[in-house]
Amino acid sequence: MTKILQATEENLNLAAEMIKKGEIVAFPTETVYGLGADGLNVEACRKIFVAKGRPSDKPLSLHVASLEMAEKIARITAQAEKLFKMFCPGALTIILAKNKIVPDFVTGKSSVGIRFPANDVALRLIKLSGVPIAAPSANLSGKTPPKTAQEVFDNLSGKIPLILDGGQCKFGISSTIIDLTGSEPKILRHGAISAEKIWEVLK
Repeated sequence: MTKILQATEENLNLAAEMIKKGEIVAFPTETVYGLGADGLNVEACRKIFVAKGRPSDKPLSLHVASLEMAEKIARITAQAEKLFKMFCPGALTIILAKNKIVPDFVTGKSSVGIRFPANDVALRLIKLSGVPIAAPSANLSGKTPPKTAQEVFDNLSGKIPLILDGGQCKFGISSTIIDLTGSEPKILRHGAISAEKIWEVLK
């Protein structure tokens, strides 16, 4: 049975304990609701793919609550530092070469997408869990990403144990994704932060 609980401190602690034990929990970010699991736990991440019906070759990005946490999971380049400074916390996912601590199953490649969400509930959950949280949008694969806890419930009721209700998401569209692993930066998905703003910073 899937429960929707208000994002109180008590319920955030409950959700963080569930993440530590390898469970999956839906939570709000400023873009859309994410379906979160311990991003360093293969079995927990496997549950995300099952609940969403997500193709297993689609990489998961990791949500962090600080630059220090990002440095543990990826090699932060000078360009990445500029983007972190300007846009994070915010609706930007930065793809970088990953460190060995991140299981290959989670990303399916030698890189990892990192996002530092600008949402108090998301940041509190990551801090309380103490791990980077893998969190694609909390919907069935191919469906519209959810902006409210009710929309998550409509998608995933019976497939996940808990949805933290933090109200409606600010943007309702996904984060912008930029890949910094090649010789030139490349935007892979247009989202809440415009390409123009990103190029201005990287010029």
